[in-house]
Amino acid sequence: MKTLLIVIAILVVVVVLVLLAVKAKHSDERKVEKQRQEAAEQREVAQTTRQEADLQAAEAEERAARAKREQLAAEQQQREAEQRREEAADLHARADELDPDRATPQDEDGRH
Repeated sequence: MKTLLIVIAILVVVVVLVLLAVKAKHSDERKVEKQRQEAAEQREVAQTTRQEADLQAAEAEERAARAKREQLAAEQQQREAEQRREEAADLHARADELDPDRATPQDEDGRH
């Protein structure tokens, strides 16, 4: 009878150890699966963040290109305005030369 109790006690201990080992294995598997899920979520967030960054970069490049076009257009307009001023000055000088009522510096000295 004593031997039977010892065998039963040993079996109970073995069963408890097996159950603890199985539970630990399942716990580890759940932990690993949870880590995989968290990693997948992080990758998804990283991909979304990367796409947003790419979009911002594209918008910045587009804005820079627009600014460059505007700068070049402004410079061209400035050159055209200067050319028009020169044309206006030339026309004014030519009008002065043609105007018989306009006194020339030579006329004021009395020389022709």
